[in-house]
Amino acid sequence: MSKYRVQNPATGEVVETFEALSDSQVDEVLSSADTVYREWRERSVQERAAVVKRVAEIFAERREELAKLIAVEMGKSIAESLDEVDFATQIIDYYAVHGPSLITDYEIPSTVPGRAYIEHLPIGTLLGVMPWNFPYYQVARFAAPNLLLGNTILLKHADVCARSALTIQEIMEEAGVPVGGYQNLFASHEQIATMIADPRVQGVSLTGSERAGAIIGAQAGAHLKKCVLELGGIDPMVVLDADDVAAVAKEAWDFRTYNAGQVCNSNKRLIVMDDIYDEFVAALVELAEGLKPGDQLDLGEGEFVPLSTRAAAETVDAQVQKAVSEGARVLAGGVLSEGPAAYYSPAVLVDVPRDSESYGEEIFGPVATVYRVSSDEEALELANDCALGLGGSVFSTDETRARKVAERLEVGMSHVNTIAAESAELPFGGVKRSGFGREMGPLGIGEFANKRLFFVAE
Repeated sequence: MSKYRVQNPATGEVVETFEALSDSQVDEVLSSADTVYREWRERSVQERAAVVKRVAEIFAERREELAKLIAVEMGKSIAESLDEVDFATQIIDYYAVHGPSLITDYEIPSTVPGRAYIEHLPIGTLLGVMPWNFPYYQVARFAAPNLLLGNTILLKHADVCARSALTIQEIMEEAGVPVGGYQNLFASHEQIATMIADPRVQGVSLTGSERAGAIIGAQAGAHLKKCVLELGGIDPMVVLDADDVAAVAKEAWDFRTYNAGQVCNSNKRLIVMDDIYDEFVAALVELAEGLKPGDQLDLGEGEFVPLSTRAAAETVDAQVQKAVSEGARVLAGGVLSEGPAAYYSPAVLVDVPRDSESYGEEIFGPVATVYRVSSDEEALELANDCALGLGGSVFSTDETRARKVAERLEVGMSHVNTIAAESAELPFGGVKRSGFGREMGPLGIGEFANKRLFFVAE
């Protein structure tokens, strides 16, 4: 089987395969990106913004086509695929409209006689390594601000997102990004390491696993290259109290099972106060029971989509079975389909021992793991007892009470009475082993900028 392919996870059918780059082609890619950078950076920011704006327009024009591509590639429902295309479009448009003002030069006070300015300049060719769970959104939040800034982009996408990855490049070039300014790479891990080492690449951004982040971070560090790493999380959702327990449980379930649970900042640990715990868990079980596999292209009521690949589904099943062997209980769902399909029925998991290996593992699939606590302090201690720190949320009818807990969460994104606030203008990123750097919003455009001091003496 070809490494780069389109394989429908609902059936296991390989729809299309693609040839990987040769080593000589890698050098051609690097040369092209570097050459185009010299020209692209000289264009005015207004001209670059017009090109980025056109990218957003084409995304909107091809909305349904783009949604179907990723539904087939990685199993996302059509409705969720359309949501993703729309969000990617919003991010691209945000930088087209607001990007120029975010990188406007400004003067700062100086005790040295003269005038001091801070400039925002591009740094060169950047390498992005992106995952399969959000094929457009992940690319948009990396590529849009950096193309606007004047950098050029090399993009190594996930193996199973080959057709959508190629389509993104087609859209970029149709919109006016110079040929070579945005290049899709069907590259190997070894070739990625070669590119990171090459002086023509000035930075690297990865969204992926903690293991992948450690490897890419080490390679970037060895060559003194700036990197941004978004490495997932085991985000806590703390429920202190609720007027309508079932409604909060439904909100938790809907977010946990969104995209088949394959979301970095999903609410992977539901931490619920003792007095509402039983009612909360019962509501989750009711939501999980009776579900059946469905067609992601025509999903019906009470049906669920496959995971991205058979291997991904088997991994989730193995993790849940391991947790059960360590003392946890599955109260509903948790059934792996017959192969080669990649279905895993959304599950409710409780009683995971805190001294078990499973306690510290991220389950990248539709598994709602619930913990019982009896005080705000216990909830906070459990929420922060994690090596990862991407996002987190606290729910309560008493906003002051919720804020006191949320303010002490050791995460990059903390929320009160919503699980995750997500919009083009809101920065995304974590702390601890969830990585470093920010994407989206005003912070996202500054990660790969040369914030240069420009000083004119009197």
